[in-house]
Amino acid sequence: MKWLLASTFKGISQVILIENAISGFIILAAITIASVSLGAVTLLSAVIGTLIGKIGGADGESVNHGLYGYNSVLTGMALSLFLSGDDRFFIALVGAAIASVFTATMIHFMRRTGIPVLTFPFIVLTWFLLLTTYRLVSFKISPNLTPQSLSNWTLNIKGETDWLDGAVNGIGQIFFLDNNLSGVLLFIAVFWAGWRLGVYAIIGNAAALLTSYCLGAEHHLIFMGLYGYNAILTMIAVAIVFKENAKYPLITGIIAACLTVPIAGSVVTWLLPYGLPALTMPFVLCTWLFLAARKVMPRF
Repeated sequence: MKWLLASTFKGISQVILIENAISGFIILAAITIASVSLGAVTLLSAVIGTLIGKIGGADGESVNHGLYGYNSVLTGMALSLFLSGDDRFFIALVGAAIASVFTATMIHFMRRTGIPVLTFPFIVLTWFLLLTTYRLVSFKISPNLTPQSLSNWTLNIKGETDWLDGAVNGIGQIFFLDNNLSGVLLFIAVFWAGWRLGVYAIIGNAAALLTSYCLGAEHHLIFMGLYGYNAILTMIAVAIVFKENAKYPLITGIIAACLTVPIAGSVVTWLLPYGLPALTMPFVLCTWLFLAARKVMPRF
């Protein structure tokens, strides 16, 4: 039971590329403060993903590190938020189980490349399940996700500037949260795992805030943190977790974090006609781009 508890909380913390059970507990508290039901889904999804990995006979070390839990956590959370109807929580937990299996599949395919799976299983699985709502009556998409025509789209960059909200909302959006207290707790969770992780998370968020503002992004999206969360994840991944022998990891990390902004804008535009959220695809694309480049240019 002790291993399950530790692995479950590590699975939650692995969403931010951290292997720390206490950080995972703090993250769960941050989510629960914002929404008790979302906190329950998070915990159950992490347990399900971990158990699927264990029962399926996956490498014990990977299971204990929480590597079969984080995609399940994100999938469970996303489906519970982006689907509607009384059965959405059941679908979310089933999705969490499938996400663990999908993670194993991607680990197998990516093993020879030396590139991490990251949150790719969560992204693809969530998109596919949301798209089934247009063909299967049992799945009902949230009215907040409405397909929009690009021909009628207008960009409105007007709006209030609230840098304080932008400073804490970016990390909150990793877990679909728009709550300042939750954002502060999430930063505490990251700093608990290591001061360098916390500092780099702040730098990544600041890089995205400034880049999106200077490039003329919509203000309400900037300060809701919708350009920051991918940058934070990318910064931590490129500059710390997977830096290997890079000579200038901080500089590379900042460049990668800034690059998530135009990529996020592109992905959001691509998905607009389908009414799908970008999720963490900009993070995955940017991180894969830089980690793959390091296989050829190791100092990069």
